[in-house]
Amino acid sequence: MEIFQGLINGFSIAVTVNNLLYAFLGCLLGTAVGVLPGLGPAATISLLLPIVYKMGSPATAIIFMAGIYYGAMYGGSTTSILLNLPGEAASVVTCIDGYKMALKGRAGAALGIAAIGSFIAGTVGVIGLTFVAPPLAEFALRFGPPEYFSLTLVGLLLAVFLSGSSLIKGLITLVIGLLLASVGLDPVTGKVRFSFGIIGLQSGFDFVTLAMGVFGLGEIFYNLEQTLKSEVVTKKIGNTFPTLKDIAESKWAIIRGSIIGFFTGILPGGGSVVASLTSYAVEKRCSKYPEEFGQGHICGVAGPESANNAASSASFIPLLTLGIPANASIAMIFAALMIQGITPGPFLVKEHADVFWGVIASMYIGNAMLLVLNLPLVGLWVQLLRVPFGILAPIIVMFTSVGVYSIANDTFSIYSLLFFGLLGYLFRKLDFEPGPLPMAFVLEPIIENSLRQSLLMSQGSMTIFLTRPISAILLAIFFVLVAAQVLKKLRSVKRTNGVALS
Repeated sequence: MEIFQGLINGFSIAVTVNNLLYAFLGCLLGTAVGVLPGLGPAATISLLLPIVYKMGSPATAIIFMAGIYYGAMYGGSTTSILLNLPGEAASVVTCIDGYKMALKGRAGAALGIAAIGSFIAGTVGVIGLTFVAPPLAEFALRFGPPEYFSLTLVGLLLAVFLSGSSLIKGLITLVIGLLLASVGLDPVTGKVRFSFGIIGLQSGFDFVTLAMGVFGLGEIFYNLEQTLKSEVVTKKIGNTFPTLKDIAESKWAIIRGSIIGFFTGILPGGGSVVASLTSYAVEKRCSKYPEEFGQGHICGVAGPESANNAASSASFIPLLTLGIPANASIAMIFAALMIQGITPGPFLVKEHADVFWGVIASMYIGNAMLLVLNLPLVGLWVQLLRVPFGILAPIIVMFTSVGVYSIANDTFSIYSLLFFGLLGYLFRKLDFEPGPLPMAFVLEPIIENSLRQSLLMSQGSMTIFLTRPISAILLAIFFVLVAAQVLKKLRSVKRTNGVALS
């Protein structure tokens, strides 16, 4: 009963004129970001973080940022289908069958089923968020410093395992994030560490500057040297509403994709990319005609698009209940909450119920807005695809620099921005997944403080992590995951050696 009461109160907040306007603007901007190749929700939210400082209401700020995030999941399908270029990383899989459908003159059906599947899956994800988040927050109230240390350890490990193909590169990115977060004042002793005599480093790096550099400037620098020669499908798009036959053929793909996306989205480091890849593999295995996948099969569009939108909604669960960001985009929203003076975690639902329920209620409304934005306005998004990135990039760089400087009116912020922009560019150039870096940066204070508090509680004994049941279970999961990866690597090496010998 408390859940329904909280949701009613949330809708009373979400339907105010100001919040409706920001929800619409977030969805509109998110769709545009998803459509435009080269930008993504993490980069866009990072570029807009300075705006959060000027927003009076925390609920309004997070409603706006959340709209950008799940809006980009919708918009990415348009570029994938019409251009064969993923507007957002999670839409890579949609290119496989979506573009082939467009070449066959079925772009309208592909766009329509992507929008409908996204709406259904997004709604399923929000319903799951509504009913899973409150009891999980209640359970998380049992967590003390040892439990938070173990949980954060597992979250960081999953972020490395699920964010990219190379574990070594993922670990390097993670360590860089932890080291950058350690610069500045020691939270316990108050001593300055890792400043190297530079006055600007004594207060540490600002997350907004880091995020805008790595995900904003870094993406722009990298994409400016790319030559994207794909052209928009010139055939008439036609009716964007799929036929009854298309819907009947896709219904189970949408249902399976929604379920896969929801459970994948909860995992730290999982998110929409893993969800869409998993969904495509499942659909190909379940299909009676697997040979048609890759040739323009509608289930190859419906399943992955449903999965990535369900995952985007589900990824708010660990953020709002445990204070653990599930991916890079959610780490930006974590930062937006911190800017507003709100610490995400189990106390959020009690101490800031307006933010908790207001954001959840706005996601129901936002999904409906996105359905309207994506079906009738396809022509507008096609025209947006014709804007050269060379025009957009300088404008973005200018607003980024002004935004960073306006935070503290300090030129050192501009130097930091350029440093992080170069770091982000090198990550992309060397094929390092940047996702673990912001997650490590925002979680470092939690894991460091939890470790120190735990050791103070136990008078320096590490056994405290094993004598408390929840902490022990989480550590067991950690070691099982590590052991599984080691065994997987050993089998891979053994298989490779066997092939070489034969």
